[in-house]
Order: sequence, then structure tokens, then C-alpha cells
Amino acid sequence: MNLWLVIIGMGIITYGIRLSMIVLLEKVEIPTKLKQALRFVPPAVLSAIIFPELLQPGGQLDVSLGNDRLLAGLLAMIVAWRTKNVLWTIAIGMAALWLLQIL
Repeated sequence: MNLWLVIIGMGIITYGIRLSMIVLLEKVEIPTKLKQALRFVPPAVLSAIIFPELLQPGGQLDVSLGNDRLLAGLLAMIVAWRTKNVLWTIAIGMAALWLLQIL
């Protein structure tokens, strides 16, 4: 029961923090330069999460044809660039990784 109370409590706190920012900053006009800069935050965060996994799968730098994750990631990047479809990118990238790991 304590676990559920903690989970629900943290959910309420997280929701409250996010809602408070929306309510407090509702009337504040964000400068154009800041809006332009904030557009780069999601790709930067995603890159910071993904690239270490692609380039250092075992904790060691591996930029070779034997790195299955790197090859699957490159294929996923090509699919993303050509199709601009997130579902196809994930599906092809995961299928390529699984296939390369089996081989």
C-alpha cells in the first residue's frame, strides 16, 4: 500500500510542477531567439541518449563494421531521412538490429 501511495504522490507532485510552470508563464512572452533555441533541445537530448549507445555498446569505442548497433542505427537514420516516418524508422532499425545480432 505504501508503494502505491508513493507512486500516486509523485505523480501528483510531477503534474503540479508542470502545471505550475504553464500557469505562471502563461502571460509571459518568450523572446523569439529563445523560442528558436528551444527548438533544438529535443534533437540534442535525443542525440545525447542515442549516440553513446551506438558508438560505445560495451563501454568501449567501436566504430567498425562489427558494431551491430551502429549499423542498425545508420540504417534507421537513412530510413528517417528518406521517409520522415517515426514508426518506419523504429521498426526498420529494430528489425535490422535483431537480424544483425542473430547473424
